[in-house]
Amino acid sequence: MVEGTEGPAPESDRTPHPFEGQLTSARVYDYLLGGKDNRAIDRGMAHQMLSCAPELKTLAWFTRNFLHTAVRKAAEAGIRQFVDIGSGIPNSPNVHEVAREIEPSARVVYVDYDPVVVTHCDALLANSPGVTALLGDVRHPGDILAQLHDRSLIDLDEPVAILLISVLHYVMDDEHPAEITAALRDRLAPGSYLAIAHGSSDSDPEILQVLTGLDDTSAQVAYRSTAQTQTFLDGFELLDPGVVPVQQWLGPDLPETRMVMLGAIGRKP
Repeated sequence: MVEGTEGPAPESDRTPHPFEGQLTSARVYDYLLGGKDNRAIDRGMAHQMLSCAPELKTLAWFTRNFLHTAVRKAAEAGIRQFVDIGSGIPNSPNVHEVAREIEPSARVVYVDYDPVVVTHCDALLANSPGVTALLGDVRHPGDILAQLHDRSLIDLDEPVAILLISVLHYVMDDEHPAEITAALRDRLAPGSYLAIAHGSSDSDPEILQVLTGLDDTSAQVAYRSTAQTQTFLDGFELLDPGVVPVQQWLGPDLPETRMVMLGAIGRKP
């Protein structure tokens, strides 16, 4: 087990309470991407992180562009349905914008457990038929799948791209992240895609120490190794280059970062 994750805060303690002035990972990430939907407490944490690891802002952009790459690869392979779980606050270009550059009829569902995120998504999507926002928690995949089916948002008998970008590392070990991806995999049709971005325990220890300040909040993180991250794609065929730092999916000459974010894309045979 990765150091610092032995005692996760209870799930209720890590659920966002956005109207109580609580720090949220979605708003910290929004700030790192240059967004405006964040508060002083989120900016304060971001500044603390950036003072020790200024490359985190670059890494946020690498990770966002990995998301775009995954969406394009899935759309180019014929996927017409996308579910972005842990979607975060909208930041253009969003999944539906990228997917619809390739397939204008693509259906997209954004899922997040932060009600403020869902409100932002609803406002963005008000005039976007075929695009929906749901309140849902990745730790309860059955509930998400039931909503997708019961509300006829996604046809689970047809291929779907599931996007888990920077979300599984917020799932503690005793919340069984591998069982989450297995539950999603087992319900997906053959030809479906799964894309994951996950914080790596192989990052510089100094950087990991900086981020332990997020413990006992909704932004508490469990870093994992490449091998551990790969288990989340069991039952999928890995696309090249496999489970690697996200910037390796984007181009050959991008710099390494002391904080390593692993990216992987798999296809269900």
